[in-house]
This record gives sequence, C-alpha cells and structure tokens, in this order.
Amino acid sequence: MNSKLNKNQLERFSRQIILKNIGILGQKKIIQSKALIIGMGGLGCPVAEFLTRAGVGSIGIVDSDNVDLSNIHRQSLYDIGDLKKSKVIVARKRLKKINSKVKVNCHKIRLNENNYRKIIKGYDYIIDGSDNFKTKFLINDFCKVSKKFLVTGAISKFDGHIFTFDFKKKNTPCIRSFFQEERISDDILNCEYEGILGTVAGIIGTIQANEVLKKILNIGQNLNGYILIFDFLNLSFRKIKLNKLKNV
Repeated sequence: MNSKLNKNQLERFSRQIILKNIGILGQKKIIQSKALIIGMGGLGCPVAEFLTRAGVGSIGIVDSDNVDLSNIHRQSLYDIGDLKKSKVIVARKRLKKINSKVKVNCHKIRLNENNYRKIIKGYDYIIDGSDNFKTKFLINDFCKVSKKFLVTGAISKFDGHIFTFDFKKKNTPCIRSFFQEERISDDILNCEYEGILGTVAGIIGTIQANEVLKKILNIGQNLNGYILIFDFLNLSFRKIKLNKLKNV
C-alpha cells in the first residue's frame, strides 16, 4: 500500500494520524474504504457525516424520502430550507462541503427484493439505519451470504440498540438470533408512533460510525455477536451476547 498522503490530507486528518492505532497507513485504509448507509434519517445522517469527516473515500447513501419538517429535530444534515427536497441529494451536497474528495453515490430508492443485491454488493461496510424490519432482515440476510461487515442500529423513545455482525467470522449470529420476524412489529422503530429524542439518534448513529472505522482499521474490540442496549433516560447500558440459532 502506498502510504503517501498529500499536504492537505496530512493537515486535515492530522489529529487522527497522530493516534498510534491509526497513523498514515491507517488513514490510507480509511480513504480507500467503501461504506454504504441505508436510511438517511436520524441514524444515517451522523453516520454519513462522521465517516466523511474521518476521510472514508466512497460512501453510498440510500433513501427514497424527501425532507419533512418533523425530520429536522434529529436528522442533522438537513435544515428548514431543505423541506420537500430529496434526502440523498441534500445529504450529498452537505457531505461534499465537509470533504470535497469523498465520492458520494446517491440511491433515491427504497430497498426491496429486486434491487438490494445490485446496490449492496459494491461496498465492504454496510450500515443499517432503516426504520422497518423487512428492510433490516433483507440487509441482514444478504450481508450474511456475501460475508459483509454489518452494523445495525435501532432507536425508539429514549432507547438505542446497536448490533455488529462480522460475517467473515464463523458462527457469527445474525439479527434473526434476536428478533423473530413473524413476531416483530415495525411500531417499535416508528418515530411517528413511538417518538424519539433527537440526541438519542445522534449518539447511536455516531457509535455506528465508530464501529465501522474500528473495523476498517482492525483495532479495538467490536460488538460481533453482541447487542449493546442503551437507556438514555436513566443513563444505563447493557451488553448482551447473542447465541446463534441453529435454524438461522
């Protein structure tokens, strides 16, 4: 790997490069990485922002929605001037202002059985910020088969969940080891129904971005095989091991 960075890159990422776990070689890995963010809402916005600030070279963003007034309190890439505009188009403009060198691929679609393979296969790191379980299971199943690194987030009210799945490792459980598809309701992911404190989305999304960066750099411990559960109302968290089910 060519470890040379130009003067602008050395200055821009100097506070990361100085970390002994990163250095110039680590920064080069970040710049050469490709990450896909599914859902540009309360989770996807901070994920996209911090991966862009960190220097991730290619970022795909997937969302079919336009910006709504009720999004503004928690979706940090949008403001009042963006109402009724495409989320992915607005997000790309914001991200390019943060780091003009990042390649941002917009997918103004809703993932379904007909299009998800074509989109996901081009990326190494997948971040799930979707708000329904049909999409989450779709992403999970494809990443499992294609051995992608997947970070899934879920938020509701004052609570947040983070799952990390490194499917290149044998016996890695998946989201089906925690949620039973036939017994789960999308209401617990629906901010319109359940409500959400804006800061909860920002914190969980930022942790998702942190998990991706650690994996790119191959440093620290990740949550592979665990779920991290946050209760921000009472300021408590739990880390629970997932057991791989035989039939999933």
